Amino acid sequence: MNTTPAIAPSGPNADQIDYWNGDAGERWARYQDKLDAMLQPFSGAVLDLAAVKPGERILDIGCGCGATTFDAAARAGATGRALGVDISAPMVARAKARAEALGSSAEFTLADAATHDFGADRFDLFVSRFGIMFFAEPAAAFAHMKKALAPSGRLAFVCWRPMKENGWVSVPFFAALPHLPPQEPPVPGAPGPFAFADPERFRGILKEAGYRDIEIDPFDATLSLGRGEDPVGAALEQTLEIGPLSRALKELPDDTKTRAAEAVREELARHVTGGEVRLGGAVWLVSARA
Repeated sequence: MNTTPAIAPSGPNADQIDYWNGDAGERWARYQDKLDAMLQPFSGAVLDLAAVKPGERILDIGCGCGATTFDAAARAGATGRALGVDISAPMVARAKARAEALGSSAEFTLADAATHDFGADRFDLFVSRFGIMFFAEPAAAFAHMKKALAPSGRLAFVCWRPMKENGWVSVPFFAALPHLPPQEPPVPGAPGPFAFADPERFRGILKEAGYRDIEIDPFDATLSLGRGEDPVGAALEQTLEIGPLSRALKELPDDTKTRAAEAVREELARHVTGGEVRLGGAVWLVSARA
């Protein structure tokens, strides 16, 4: 049961706050274990990039259900601190419940990192696994958060490269496309999963926000979308519930959804290897200093 109250949709990120405290946040919390398993290659990569040291103070931005916060807390040890922040009440509630069950020292707070007052010099490190692409005013958001970073602090983020390079999204989406109404082309850089697909745009945002020594490098991994007795069924269920295709299907008639789902099922079946549905994922690994 979700006992974490939602925050009021206000400020520049009001639309995102509203979205992630509705069905989307509930679905991500419900699929937490499957999503964490699928995204593990990227979780490990960004924490390795972060090179957490014992005793460090870490802020996990857009922490979701807490996977990277738990890992950061373990690496920081008993003398360190890991705080996860997210705008989604369902996901923060899930993270808090997991922390209690795991006996983790990780802490979680429900807030918009773009505007929340963390205080000055509170953290040695910012990390994020796909939690930083949703700011309506990203340069202002990163500049605001920098106030909480120590003068010698650093950041390590992972964010998606273009959709076309991410087969786990593009393959099912394009399979469904003939059954969908005409789709408006996405606005480049708009808040959403692929907001930082252009690395030079992201580099410019971080420079404007006052960061230095910015490094942005590609990283690829093969992701498992479904496994078990019915890997295609598992992958189809997750694909229809999470991500861009779920948004495109949300308001459509049931018969349209059925036709699209069958097309996606057929396509996913072509990508079964070793009892799993496997498709590519492509990200940027981003590091910088205060």
